[in-house]
Amino acid sequence: MEGITGSLEDGMSGTSVSDVQERLSSLEFRVHQQEDELTVMKAALADVLRRLSAVEDSASSRKKLGGKGDLREASSMSCITNGGMPGRKRESVSVTRKETMSSAAKSGPEKKEDPPHHEAPPCVSPHLTQRPPTPQRHPPTSDGSKGQAALKRGPSVKRSTGETPEENRNKLVKAASTSKLLAKMVKTTERYREPVVSQAKVSTREKNSQAEGKNLKVFLRGRPITMFVPSDVDDYREVRTELPSERLKLEWVYGYRGRDCRANVYLLPTGEIVYFIASVVVLFNYEERTQRHYLGHTDCIKCLAVHPDKIRIATGQLAGVDKDGRAIPPHVRVWDSVSLTTLQVIGIGTFERGVGSLAFSKADSGQHLSVIDDCNDHMLTVWDWQKKSKIAEIKTTNEVVLVVEFHPTDPNTIITCGKSHIFFWTWNSSSLARKQGIFGKYEKPKFVQCLAYLSSGDILTGDSGGVLLIWTRASTDTGKGPRAFQISRQVRGHEGSVFCMCEMRNGTFLTGGGKDRKIILWDQELRAERDIEVPDVYGTIRAVSAGKGDEFLVGTSRNFILRGTFNDGFTVEVQGHTDELWGLASHPSRHMFLTCAQDRLVCLWDSVNHSLRWSRSLEEHGHCAEFHPSGAVVTIGTHSGKWYVLDAETTDLVAIHTDGNEQLSVMRFSVDGTLLAVGSHDNFIYLYTVSDNGRKYGRSGKCSGHSSYITHLDWSPDNNFIMSNSGDYEILYWDVSNGCTLIRNRSECKDIDWATYTCVLGYHVFGVWPEGSDGTDINALIRSHNRKVLALADDFCKVHLFSYPCSRAKAPSHKYSAHSSHVTNVSFLYDDSHLISTGGKDTSIMQWRLVEKPGLSLGDGLLSNSAPRRADSVITPSDTVVPELGSLVEANGTQDLSPETPPPNKLEPHIFELTPPHSEGAAPSSDGTVSLKDSLDPSDDTATPSDEGLPPLTPPS
Repeated sequence: MEGITGSLEDGMSGTSVSDVQERLSSLEFRVHQQEDELTVMKAALADVLRRLSAVEDSASSRKKLGGKGDLREASSMSCITNGGMPGRKRESVSVTRKETMSSAAKSGPEKKEDPPHHEAPPCVSPHLTQRPPTPQRHPPTSDGSKGQAALKRGPSVKRSTGETPEENRNKLVKAASTSKLLAKMVKTTERYREPVVSQAKVSTREKNSQAEGKNLKVFLRGRPITMFVPSDVDDYREVRTELPSERLKLEWVYGYRGRDCRANVYLLPTGEIVYFIASVVVLFNYEERTQRHYLGHTDCIKCLAVHPDKIRIATGQLAGVDKDGRAIPPHVRVWDSVSLTTLQVIGIGTFERGVGSLAFSKADSGQHLSVIDDCNDHMLTVWDWQKKSKIAEIKTTNEVVLVVEFHPTDPNTIITCGKSHIFFWTWNSSSLARKQGIFGKYEKPKFVQCLAYLSSGDILTGDSGGVLLIWTRASTDTGKGPRAFQISRQVRGHEGSVFCMCEMRNGTFLTGGGKDRKIILWDQELRAERDIEVPDVYGTIRAVSAGKGDEFLVGTSRNFILRGTFNDGFTVEVQGHTDELWGLASHPSRHMFLTCAQDRLVCLWDSVNHSLRWSRSLEEHGHCAEFHPSGAVVTIGTHSGKWYVLDAETTDLVAIHTDGNEQLSVMRFSVDGTLLAVGSHDNFIYLYTVSDNGRKYGRSGKCSGHSSYITHLDWSPDNNFIMSNSGDYEILYWDVSNGCTLIRNRSECKDIDWATYTCVLGYHVFGVWPEGSDGTDINALIRSHNRKVLALADDFCKVHLFSYPCSRAKAPSHKYSAHSSHVTNVSFLYDDSHLISTGGKDTSIMQWRLVEKPGLSLGDGLLSNSAPRRADSVITPSDTVVPELGSLVEANGTQDLSPETPPPNKLEPHIFELTPPHSEGAAPSSDGTVSLKDSLDPSDDTATPSDEGLPPLTPPS
């Protein structure tokens, strides 16, 4: 038995030994392979670092280097990731496995001495040559064959096998760390990559049509978009894009937010009406026809309160999201209406959904501020706003809270009201105690919508049943919390709801009705004296306040602000659209522009007098518009495929046509007005011949070839060609004179000087696209008539101003905030003196004045966290992207600016510090007056830059 056992153990031992040896051999083979990879990686990394160093040292002598590149291997990492050609992947560091292991190990140190011409860059031909790309192949050398054998057969690799397992492990760790470092460099290079200039095959449609021409490729949502470099660009690497010397100054805001707000129109002692729309608070002097703007907010403003001193103002905004998906917190801003200086920013991190209503205290001269959060619990907070400290906080109710007010004589009493309730709060130190209003024998209303205070200290409320109730404090103290208020009198007020009320200077009261649209004047005993009805065209009443003398101001649900008296009726002071805006067109020879919206209104505006020339209602929702070059007629495209022709003077209907049954997105006349192109969501461009000064139209053709809806189009000066963009990022060109045929060789159109430039994709404008864009971030773009600048409307509430042409990635721009919704359209007036922008959901129209600041450039120290001048940066001969150490540019190179508009008759320098209340001698801030310390997002300018003392742009000759 012992012999048998011994033989079995010997057999098992022999089997185990051979198995272990095989495993060791396999592991050794893997280690050798990884050593080969490590050697190649080290060689490549050393080459990358050497070339980076060489590029940095050669900045001053860049031109002497000519077209020979020194950084092709390093740069190829970003190019391949950015869609480089598969046939050239071997030149990427990550593909060096295609080289033989043994030869790579031998040639690693010698690679540093290879002349640059031994390897062609993977994504761009040197000097942008027009030779087609040819795949590189290794010659079948003996080293190569041995290397391939080494990849397959471990024993054929001749190496010293004296390393210990510990040494092998160390080598593996080093290999892993080196590969991580290399991967990090690849990621960094990709982060700052630019569009690739390439001769690569771009699409099936162009497979046989792009044998000639230098082209440039950018990527949107992973899709390559190819654009051809014009012939007059000798070297794309020499192209520069700097900040434009022109700036924008917000001059006028058209519109008012009344449709879903209340109590947001007041008259200030300066004679200005204060109200808001979008993220702008407007101070409008209707006698002098001037506006000033507070631009400190970063999203929709929802409520407004005036301090008892009638100078300081508090405004609250909703929560929002910026372009990077970060939350914009709701907050309250307290600011000075004279200097437009931000005094305090309150509630960041406290409010959840938005500020629903707010009010200053009255008995203690406005020391405190009460705020209702629009969250589910409708939290009530009380603030010592000058100290920026929260004193008390409590949940009110799950029902809607519409109003919060301090008692005018009792500093410790606060009243809130809303859906089916009215609460009386007493706050002491940091606690709040609540007493609920008891309706008793009176019918409990669905909503208590407004309140005011009588001279006796009693409270007057208006509700959804049209009833006025007087609440009187109980004469006896129960000793349990605050003394209760009881209803002492009921007065029938309106048919329908009592939506708002205010006290006049003589102690009388005004109430505004919802359904009956009446404004009723009540004496101090609550006896109705007079009433007047607001015409139905203006909508229902949303706000009412005292004006000058016996005048009063009315805000309506159709976004009108009216000034009226009981004797003379109403005068319209402010008006605007009531639904989403998309259509915008500037008059070809006058300072006027036209807008159309989903409210079915078409409006013609005078940009000089800032007034409405005329408006007309259509049967359909307007989406696009275009003036005939003569200015005699204007065309309006709708959501149903129908389009109208209106007389620009009389608004008479000239013609109606229909193209398809889907939305029309763009209409564009040719330069001489003899042709009209209509782009539709059915993927077609319809062509019409035009005669009789734009009054007669005949269908002449249809451009068919897009695979998605048409978004933008432009004409050539000779009327022979059209350039168009579509929803799937296509750039197509059409030969109109040859029957609307698609031009398949797009390089033939690279030198056309387009009469207008509104297409958002093209060689001259691709630099406007932000990094990481999904292709829908830019809604509209337009080139100025003098061809100096581009204006852009984006999805992030911003208006941008770029230099034209804009043919470098991440081009710098001036960026302006005023809208609180996606900016849908932009248009220059005919003489480039102003830019008009339209908002989507905010229904606002902004008129910006162009001012020129000579000598402005990226090197003037005006950019925050940005790169030096492009002209000073190093451009590699292969035109691939290299991160510039120490000068990495922010995405899109946008500029952070602050507006500077001083108060009337006073011009003082802008300050960048918060101004405390009652400060003496402080220079007023600007129109938008949010200081750098105030800014919630340092990458956004919350206002427009200063332009005081600067002349407007000279109209083109």
